Amino acid sequence: MSRMIGTISRGVRAPIIRRGDDLIEIVVDSVLKAAEDGGYEVRDRDIVALTESIVARAQGNYATVDDIAEDIKQKFGGETVGVIFPILSRNRFAICLRGIAKGAKKVVLMLSYPSDEVGNHLISLDALDEKGVDPYKDVLSKDKYRELFGYEKHRFTGIDYVDYYETLIRECGAEPEIIFANNPKAILDYTKNVLCCDIHTRARTKRILKANGGEKIFGLDDILTSSINGSGYNEAYGLLGSNKATEDQVKLFPRDCQPYVDAIHTKLLEKTGKNIEVMIYGDGAFKDPVGKIWELADPVVSPAYTKGLEGTPNELKMKYLADNDFSDLSGDALKEAIKEKISEKDGNLVGNMASEGTTPRQLTDLIGSLCDLTSGSGDKGTPIIYIQGYFDNYTTE
Repeated sequence: MSRMIGTISRGVRAPIIRRGDDLIEIVVDSVLKAAEDGGYEVRDRDIVALTESIVARAQGNYATVDDIAEDIKQKFGGETVGVIFPILSRNRFAICLRGIAKGAKKVVLMLSYPSDEVGNHLISLDALDEKGVDPYKDVLSKDKYRELFGYEKHRFTGIDYVDYYETLIRECGAEPEIIFANNPKAILDYTKNVLCCDIHTRARTKRILKANGGEKIFGLDDILTSSINGSGYNEAYGLLGSNKATEDQVKLFPRDCQPYVDAIHTKLLEKTGKNIEVMIYGDGAFKDPVGKIWELADPVVSPAYTKGLEGTPNELKMKYLADNDFSDLSGDALKEAIKEKISEKDGNLVGNMASEGTTPRQLTDLIGSLCDLTSGSGDKGTPIIYIQGYFDNYTTE
């Protein structure tokens, strides 16, 4: 009988990772113990994925609010700083903002509206329509925003982020001023020194500001790119991808990740004789249809992966074949015809109508979503994900 099970994603429990732990040994040991405990066989092209968090923890890649403040002072001079397009997040941005505020005398905070870059809404599109506000043109002061929209709270967190960020800035010793705009150039009417806090559009934002009179223009990816007083750092992404660790400390996105995946791959090959793919993952890059949040506050889904995970899926759409090429077949004849078509498929199906509707994303982004949804972000205790059958298809026995 043909195999009835396709892709399987398993969460693997592991010890609590601390700075200096031998992460490679821990991951390999956890994966092999899980296979033994679960009664399944390790196979070629299985995938081991580990969350970026345990890599950063093993590295001790942390920084304090004071470390951030020091870097802000060095780059901006300790005076007024425009802080534009931050995401609305207690976990992702609030601690960073504390450091920014401690490193400046005044913070002009420019929030995008109706939502931030990853879909956290300050207000609804319907509210904009009702008040006749054009988010592409209108620059709102805090007073005008309050007059129009009142005191909106985030649907899931119950936080009024305008008040929350303003209070936080003031408590850290800086004078806050809040405006609302979507054109980066709007901040230049308040200050020429700007910290761009957007994630995926940061290069464009910096370019626009520099071309229109901006003087000291940096992004979160330029803060803590090297160690400050012995702190952690990330030379490629700076503060991007950081998370709250304590009230005074952030965990940074891990650095130098490729050696980890390569070493885990090699060690698993030595112990099992199987070619197992390995990747590190962060946010899964999927969108919540209710809260509208796009789950990608990290700069990338996967900062490192083995070569077998490069590229995009090369798949045929089975329902297209069934409804078109083989619409006159059914039962075993249809099954065999589709199997034969899959076996004969080209190495590159770009532009082929039979692949229309297959997900056009990088493999690491797709697998990262699967991993993020499997591990969750709470107390499951499974920072390692073991995936089997991901590269199987209908012909695999």
